[in-house]
Amino acid sequence: MSASSAACGAAPCRFAHYFAVCGVDAETGLEPDELAGENFEQSPLRRTFKSKVLAHYPETVEWNPFDQDAVNMLCMPKGLSFRTQAEDLRPHFHSFLITREDGSRTYGFVHTFYEEVTSPQIRSAMQTLHQMHHAQHSSASNPTSSSSSSSSSMDSLASSVDEVDSPSSSSSSSSYDASRDTLYVSKALCLVTPMPFMHACRRFLAQLHRAVTGAAAPPLPLESYVHNILYEVPLPPPGRSLKFHGVHEPIVCQRPGPGELPLADFPLGDAFALLGAENLLQLFTCTLLEMQILLYSQDYQRLMTVAECITTLLFPFQWQHVYVPILPASLLHFLDAPVPYLMGLQSKEGTDRSKLELPQEANLCFVDIDNHCVELPEDFPQFPNKAQFIQELSDVLQQLGLSPNGGTAATTTVSRTAATTTPGDSAPSTPGRERKAATAAAALRRLEDDGRNGNLGGEERAVLELLQGNATLERLQALARRTGVTVARVDALRAGVGVQHRGTAEDEEELRNAKLNVQVREVFAGRFATMFADYEAFVIQSAPDLESWLTNREQMHNFDKASFLSDQPEPYLPFLSHFIETQMFATFIDNKIMSQWEEKEPLLRVFDGRIDKARLYNVRVPSMRSSSYQRCTHLKEAAQAIEQRLLKIDHTAIHPHLLDMKIGQGRYEQGFFPKLQAHVLNAGPTNNKWAHRTATAQRRKDRHRQQTEHLTLDNDLKERYMQEARSLGQNLRQPKLSDLSPAVIAQTNWKFVEGLLKECRLKTKRMLVEKLGREAVELGHGEASITGLEENTLIASLCDLLERIWSHGLQVKQGKSALWSHLLHYQAREEKVEQQKAESPVSNGPERRKSESAIGMPGLRVSVLQDMRHIQSMSEIKTEVGRARAWIRLSLEKKLLSQHLKQLLSRQALTKKLYKRYAFLRCEEEKEQFLFHLLSLNAVDYFCFTSVFTTIMIPYRAVIIPIKKLSNAMTTSNPWVCVAGELGDSGVMQIPKNVLEMSFDSAFRPHTHISAMFKCQNLGKLTTVQLGHDNSGLLAKWLVDCVMVRNEITGHTYKFPCGRWLGRGVDDGSLERVLIGELLAPSGEEDSGKGCRTPELQRSPCQSRRISITTAGGRGHKPTSAQIQESASEAVNNIIKHFHKPEKERGSLTILLCGDSGLVAALELLFHHGFKSARIFQKAVFVWDFVEKAVAYMELGEHAEPPAAASCQSLCRYTSAITSTPRSIGKDGKFQLLVCLGARDRLLPQWLPLLADCPVLLRMYEDWALLRDRAAVNTLIGLLEALHDFPITLDTSLVKGVDL
Repeated sequence: MSASSAACGAAPCRFAHYFAVCGVDAETGLEPDELAGENFEQSPLRRTFKSKVLAHYPETVEWNPFDQDAVNMLCMPKGLSFRTQAEDLRPHFHSFLITREDGSRTYGFVHTFYEEVTSPQIRSAMQTLHQMHHAQHSSASNPTSSSSSSSSSMDSLASSVDEVDSPSSSSSSSSYDASRDTLYVSKALCLVTPMPFMHACRRFLAQLHRAVTGAAAPPLPLESYVHNILYEVPLPPPGRSLKFHGVHEPIVCQRPGPGELPLADFPLGDAFALLGAENLLQLFTCTLLEMQILLYSQDYQRLMTVAECITTLLFPFQWQHVYVPILPASLLHFLDAPVPYLMGLQSKEGTDRSKLELPQEANLCFVDIDNHCVELPEDFPQFPNKAQFIQELSDVLQQLGLSPNGGTAATTTVSRTAATTTPGDSAPSTPGRERKAATAAAALRRLEDDGRNGNLGGEERAVLELLQGNATLERLQALARRTGVTVARVDALRAGVGVQHRGTAEDEEELRNAKLNVQVREVFAGRFATMFADYEAFVIQSAPDLESWLTNREQMHNFDKASFLSDQPEPYLPFLSHFIETQMFATFIDNKIMSQWEEKEPLLRVFDGRIDKARLYNVRVPSMRSSSYQRCTHLKEAAQAIEQRLLKIDHTAIHPHLLDMKIGQGRYEQGFFPKLQAHVLNAGPTNNKWAHRTATAQRRKDRHRQQTEHLTLDNDLKERYMQEARSLGQNLRQPKLSDLSPAVIAQTNWKFVEGLLKECRLKTKRMLVEKLGREAVELGHGEASITGLEENTLIASLCDLLERIWSHGLQVKQGKSALWSHLLHYQAREEKVEQQKAESPVSNGPERRKSESAIGMPGLRVSVLQDMRHIQSMSEIKTEVGRARAWIRLSLEKKLLSQHLKQLLSRQALTKKLYKRYAFLRCEEEKEQFLFHLLSLNAVDYFCFTSVFTTIMIPYRAVIIPIKKLSNAMTTSNPWVCVAGELGDSGVMQIPKNVLEMSFDSAFRPHTHISAMFKCQNLGKLTTVQLGHDNSGLLAKWLVDCVMVRNEITGHTYKFPCGRWLGRGVDDGSLERVLIGELLAPSGEEDSGKGCRTPELQRSPCQSRRISITTAGGRGHKPTSAQIQESASEAVNNIIKHFHKPEKERGSLTILLCGDSGLVAALELLFHHGFKSARIFQKAVFVWDFVEKAVAYMELGEHAEPPAAASCQSLCRYTSAITSTPRSIGKDGKFQLLVCLGARDRLLPQWLPLLADCPVLLRMYEDWALLRDRAAVNTLIGLLEALHDFPITLDTSLVKGVDL
């Protein structure tokens, strides 16, 4: 094996893959960076110039090719920075990561310092630029202008994130005079590693820089240290710690074991100090719900720290979308991405947040790190047990000396020299831990004294003490230095001793950070382990093998969401219903399903292990819905594992050593980082034990793969399936940094368009499948029903998708909601057209009228503008985002969403003005498919507007339609109406007499009706109407066909059938009736929509049924005894099912009691069976007449035994109260009221045998009547007793005027 191949073979096991140096190329000189947003109004020292990768070692690693453009862009996101001696020249540290398309990550750690410019060409070019700049500004009228205004949101973004000015900079310091000033330029040293060992890399790079800036030369050439960390320092094995050697001091790092939380080296303490516990938890919640998240700070390392800390806390879930913690200036256009993202943007000092124009803000979480504030999106669900969770986090932070309220990060990080002090690297201080610090320091000193760990042994220490105590030897050593001879051995010994005194405080700080990290992460992991302890019970294993599962992934339901939510405590539901719809949760469940065929994904393995362990100690019963908070119990053990690894070193890497270099190589000039010798750094050692170990392991893996290849899928095919399965709902993980050509940007935008269309298809399909209920189950689509909570979550997700579609490719951002902004532009244009054509009817305009849905109900205006005006008149909605969402919900409820958006996009001139060519809304074919997917939602009924905006005032129109005979249509009495819904009632409203109207049907037959408008607070879905009159005047009797009520905003029309008389001496003598409503289908609805409608509401009993059950000669069908018993069973079952639904989704109980198939109707059938009510030339007898005679008999009789006596008394009391009510509800109405009160008070099973045994029954019922069948009566009593377990409450419209 050659040297290079050995190096490549060892790469997976190597600590670092690449070492790179970025800076100015003296040969090409100064090149302005157009991509970073060049601004010639600025001083040349503040402008952006292109940097280059000056060198990188080795040339390439096989499985991690060097991405030169990406590394250069992320090492210097703002390009080269020039400064003079008058400015701050302290070095800076930051980190970055590169996410590949498969989701794997590579980390980079960058130490940026300032190096004197020695090139005369560059100094001369800078001098010329300054002279030109000075000449332009002295002739300009406004010399202080620093930036020009821009109409483009992206241009304004570019100007707002210009290079951060140093705090010490002023007008004089931003000038340059070659004769008196020294010019410095930034240079970056970078380590690229497979794992985020942030502290170790930072310390190594700082020592490497100190080696060239210090007065004394390093003990070895710099190539030795770089070669050592690239080829001779391995990754620590899982669960072990490793010590390797920098230039001056040893460096320790550790790696968690297989059962522990994965590696996270970024200090969580800094993130809490910057944002505070509450803000960080809000940001964490936004991340879990996959919103768009933009971090904003002057400091690159702060951006990276917050981003990495938040994604680390997601365990066992993983962020699945675009992740760019540091967004280079050349990639600002990527903020236009219409997908969830987590990005970091550098701010300019003093930049006002209000001036930062972002392409889309409707679903954006904006985190201003430097000002410690978080701006949240609207309709934001809180994390479960938020208060207790924050308290537990606060306790952990306070135990380690950190304030949970956050604030500015304390600048007390211990640094060895000024060279390692970094503004973004500061960490909070730790007060009052002397005893623990002394113990840890003593332990560290013992370890450093241990020769086995590669530190100074006893003999070497004795040599050094001899040298330090001997004045003669000290003078000889100083003389040797002056003559240019390096006493490397002595210097190395000195460096070793220095560690003991200077390293303890920093090591103690690193240990504290590691313990804080693991304890905070354990608290977060514990919350997920509690919330998802039983998740496995709801995973649906539906495929026989991996290949069939991957092939049909998109069509499968993998998780029983409805059952899972029904098992959760009520306070958890708002958050969980959103979270289980996210891509990260879907991927987590996918990994769980695939684990039955493959090795478990590492995060899943750790999480499942924790759940199994928790079950051993605390068996949780899945049916117990408890929201009690459980604290994490193993924080101490987790911290001890970290502490033991850091205090007891497991492995020590090979020391840096002299390489095979020619004499004279390796020299350097103080203050300048030299050009390293490539020939010794591009090849690793051939005898490296780590390389040999990894090569052996690789050969073993290759043999195993060859043996199992014939048993599994082809790798390429499997990978393709996996990518497709996991990309459902996601588009792009990472922008390509290596190629920013127009073609690549266009391809990226096309991926966004395709992704948005696919997401729309999946969302609409999911909404349809969930809503269609049983029909969907019969077609094999899975879950049987959809809860209101799930429906609201899906609709909120659709609103978010529409906002992202309308935000894609905006020319100029106006307002926080792109959709509402477009609607306002459309409204302004259409209203101008309306004014111009006010005198002529609009025939081809956007507005039309719905055809009359019923006789007497005038057509309703249907237009985009009309619905916008409804929303604009709602004072309850304060924001543009809120108005846009309300408009979407209203359009969806009216089944006009696709039609309205099609009308909005038909104004192509407006769309072209607002959107760039690549925008989704300007891709004609995709736009048409998108509208078609939305059109499919018309197949189901939504009440997403009515059920959400419950406090708004809504206009209603009520129309009372008499029976068609004109003589019965008129009445001289004063009618009144009271409309009730699920959210309340309108109260009694008197209808003026002079509102009699006439309309014509399709055959031009005249019809009269009474129409009235009223306005009241949203009633929700309408359930009942009380209709009555005062029986005054000559024509007091009134035969009413039905009552129609329409919501004038949503257009929902309800029909309340009556078909009976209101008046004294006619029918049952009722002057008022309670009518049960049914929702009418919108007129002109497509056949496909009609076939998929949800079941209609039950109606109030109609005249035809009354005739069939009360008249012996009636022609209607008379039900058999079996049918009557079945209807009673069905009525009771419906009531029981009503109470088994979640409380918010039960609907109206009045319909189940008094509707066409309700309990009252079933008992009426029972009491009419065999009833002798028809008499020739005599007045009809009603069931209530039988009840009154039976009660009269009971009041006279004294033979009843005590148990029966109590039942008799209650029946007599209730009947008397109903009879004496001031309401004129008629005999059928009284019987209805008796049944409802008996059901409420659990008395019906007691009354029924009393009525069945009463002698009056023999006179009024035939021998074959059901009431005279004792077995049938006992069966019915058993049915009614089943209702005793439920609290039946009655509408006030039913029991008004009855005091019981």
